[in-house]
Amino acid sequence: MGGPSAEREVSLSTGRECAAALREAGYTVTEVDAGHDLAARLSDVAPDVVFNALHGRWGEDGCVQGLLEWMQIPYTHSGVLSSALAMDKQKTKDVFRSAGLPVVDSVLAPRDEVRARHVIAPPYVVKPNNEGSSVGVYLVHDAADAPPALSDDMPDMVMVEAFAPGRELTASVMGDRALTVTDILTDGWYDYDAKYSEGGSRHVVPADVPTEIFDACMDYALRAHRILGCRGLSRTDFRWDEARGLDGLIILETNTQPGMTPTSLSPEQAQAVGVSFPDLCRWMVEDASCNR
Repeated sequence: MGGPSAEREVSLSTGRECAAALREAGYTVTEVDAGHDLAARLSDVAPDVVFNALHGRWGEDGCVQGLLEWMQIPYTHSGVLSSALAMDKQKTKDVFRSAGLPVVDSVLAPRDEVRARHVIAPPYVVKPNNEGSSVGVYLVHDAADAPPALSDDMPDMVMVEAFAPGRELTASVMGDRALTVTDILTDGWYDYDAKYSEGGSRHVVPADVPTEIFDACMDYALRAHRILGCRGLSRTDFRWDEARGLDGLIILETNTQPGMTPTSLSPEQAQAVGVSFPDLCRWMVEDASCNR
């Protein structure tokens, strides 16, 4: 849990919640804040299984997975390749597009160029290519005269993505089973605060959408999970433009380390289909392995 990424605080919250649930489920749990001495800490603890509650870079991009493979410690969630692939938003889109899954157009561009001019026609979204939790996301409206004033914290290369209007939908996959679909209601952009603050968003589970859209979300989420080679739990996020029907449903991205905080979507979806939070954490531990 924890670690050095931009999503450290979310990871600490995920770690605390999962540790409590695993203790409730009967496991002996040691909480490790992942630092540069992680390999030594793991050698000292000598765990039977690592529950990976890290988010963001180093924790869900294949790095810690490679360390755990090297140390031959079984771990949860996806393996090295699928973690690295899913964390790279542009490469993920290329894979989805080749498999016939619906995505919007996007380009990678230097941060300074995106500051200087519109690299694609507004409206568009600018985001890091390899972070999650809506960290560093800029929405440029169609009436914007000036390009976005990106923070110096943004990486040298950023993704610029055509804005997809509509409702925020998401579907989790547990193993080889799509769970359900959630409709995420917010007053504005589904940003970091909306995701992790109490009252920041309202979740309708299961989503009150046409059966065709609900079934398509479930199908696309499961196909995305399989195409990327995910293991354990994943969550795929969508935008749906109601005016365009099925043609208005697009995939934003797949998360191989979905948040597991009190306001998180995947535990809520599991609960909706009869899987309690401790049982979900137990399943993830029992599913853990190397060579993922």
